[in-house]
Amino acid sequence: MIRYSTVFEEGLAEQTIERSRFIAHVKPVSSKEEADAFIAAIKKQYKDATHNVPAMVIGDKFQVQWASDDGEPQGTSGAPIVQMLVQENITNIVVVVTRYFGGIKLGTGGLVRAYTSSAKLGIQVAGPCDVKELSAVTYRMDYSVFNKVQNFYFTYDVKFANIVYADTVTCEIVIDPSCAGALKETVTSLSGGKAVIVNESVRLDKVRK
Repeated sequence: MIRYSTVFEEGLAEQTIERSRFIAHVKPVSSKEEADAFIAAIKKQYKDATHNVPAMVIGDKFQVQWASDDGEPQGTSGAPIVQMLVQENITNIVVVVTRYFGGIKLGTGGLVRAYTSSAKLGIQVAGPCDVKELSAVTYRMDYSVFNKVQNFYFTYDVKFANIVYADTVTCEIVIDPSCAGALKETVTSLSGGKAVIVNESVRLDKVRK
């Protein structure tokens, strides 16, 4: 189950349009405070730039949407980036597009295209990804049962994580929530009912597009 789309990691992209240099920095974030800190760091790094245009969208329902034109004509830079992010269902992201003015004015439409295209380039470098909601079932079982389960051919995606080898084996089995019932039936069958569920939880995992 896909909760939302974001980027996998930080990204940086650069392009030159009509002699103006545009540098896009992109980062996945989970809070406005984290986004604000990133914006402040980029502005400090490029304090000699003509403009440092920030934009952020945060929350699985795009609850936080904020941008600044940082001296560019109103509505030509930050706001279009936010609109682009929302239209493409990208959230939990902060973008800062830095501009070094090259002497040629781009006009309203030109600025919108320059800033949004720069942001898109940064997103491509950062790696578009989906954040999926998965079920994690933690089992405790003996070694023979663990070998059976690990070598079993599942007809759905199964990921073994956080495996701890001790007197018994404790491991987390991560699956799509719709497969949780089938997993439990399979493990019960393979173990003769001896595998014990220690914990069940929901986790969010990034999957590259």
